[in-house]
Amino acid sequence: MSRNRQWLVLSLLLITLGSLIFAYKYVRLGFPPLPDMQSEAWSIQARVQLDPETGSVRASLVLPSRPTGFTVSDENFISRGFGLTLEEDTYRRQANWAIRRMREPTTLYYRANVIRDTRDKSFAPRPAFPDVPQLEEPFATALQDIITEVRAESADIETFAAAMMARMTGREDDENTRLFLSTVESPMDRVRLVQTLLAGARIPTLQLHGVSLEQEQAAAQISTLLAVHNGEDWLVFNPYSGEEHLPDDFFIWWTGDRTMARVTGADLGEIQVSTRKQLKSALDLATLRANLRDSRMGMISILQLPLQTQGVYEVLLLIPFGILLIVVLRNFVGLSSFGTFAPVLIALAFRETELLKGILLFVLIVSLGLAFRFYLERLRLLLVPRLAAVVTIVVLLMAAISIISNEMGMETGLSVSLFPMIIISLVIERMSIVWEERGAGTALKEGVGSLFMAALAYVVMGIDLLTYWVTVFPEINLIVLGIIVAMGRYTGFRLTELSRFSKISDQNA
Repeated sequence: MSRNRQWLVLSLLLITLGSLIFAYKYVRLGFPPLPDMQSEAWSIQARVQLDPETGSVRASLVLPSRPTGFTVSDENFISRGFGLTLEEDTYRRQANWAIRRMREPTTLYYRANVIRDTRDKSFAPRPAFPDVPQLEEPFATALQDIITEVRAESADIETFAAAMMARMTGREDDENTRLFLSTVESPMDRVRLVQTLLAGARIPTLQLHGVSLEQEQAAAQISTLLAVHNGEDWLVFNPYSGEEHLPDDFFIWWTGDRTMARVTGADLGEIQVSTRKQLKSALDLATLRANLRDSRMGMISILQLPLQTQGVYEVLLLIPFGILLIVVLRNFVGLSSFGTFAPVLIALAFRETELLKGILLFVLIVSLGLAFRFYLERLRLLLVPRLAAVVTIVVLLMAAISIISNEMGMETGLSVSLFPMIIISLVIERMSIVWEERGAGTALKEGVGSLFMAALAYVVMGIDLLTYWVTVFPEINLIVLGIIVAMGRYTGFRLTELSRFSKISDQNA
């Protein structure tokens, strides 16, 4: 690859890499692109009441394992006097409580926080084909007739399951359907009936039990959906309406035909599930989501650093934006300054003193320092001693201005020590040399250019959105670097040169 193309490829790679990391953290981890954004979170609670009997007591509660679209965090168990153990595997979690003797009614609690998760998680493994149910007559014949009719009206497993459930809603009025519906006495009977009919066609099914998180509910109703496997993935249906849809707010608590809680040695009283919706910082939830996933991309953030270190890097990571502005002003506009990036460092000092007050202090110190510099020139000192003397003079000027400001009750002058004294010393030295070699007009022009660029850099680096981005998305500086590299080969006209060349063209005309 020729060198003429390497810079372009490098810039595109940097911009692409920074953009991909930014997009992943925004889309997959949910890091908000704007500050102060809020996201939904929920608190869920399961309350299990036990009434005492004689002997030891064992109780178990099914816990959320792989709720599609959500992640569970901060789980807590409240069970006074009970021993607690957890059984966990990929698709099943269960809390087991035990106590030697329970002398009074007791309530067991499970509490957790729930946040949204964009990961595609399967709530169950690939199933085996079910056995054809062995039914007595006339149910066996009716089952085969229904399967034959539905298969003729469908094209695949998805449409077959939908058509089968439509029959169980009562919309198809035939004797075979009425025969099976006559056995339905409860909502769960309807779910099991649909599973039996689909098993007759050897289609795997799975019960999904959960709650709706859309509204705050002190006593949430456990609902059951039916998942049908089409050979590649699970399809979720409402077994009562036949609609194929997994609601966005449906939180899958457990799967299968087992009960939510089981107890031996005591009477199982009421099982109550409650949900509470709340708004939390989207940034906090995204950080929690990244930690739960142990995501390496989520670690690309200075939020992981101590607070004091965060403040330092928050400023340092803004410098590339100021440098990008300087590159544009020098290479495209044609402005000149004392030093290449001195305006950016001066702009950082303005962050402490405010812009207008900082400019006044800068002009005052540079003017006084320049006067001393011209006096030192008459002494014909060598370069290093002269620069050392200028630095010392700048320090004394800073101290003097601070003392005078303090006596006058002005806080602005107290911030003068925050100016980069070495940069100011070099600006004074550079300005004096330009003054002597190219005249006062050029020196003043470059001085004004330096202040102008420093002021613009201060405005850019003071944008709150940029401060937020470099804190949460520091990879955005890869995009800035790519843009700087892309502009590095520009050799065309600068804006300040257009007027000069226009005069030449007018003369030739």
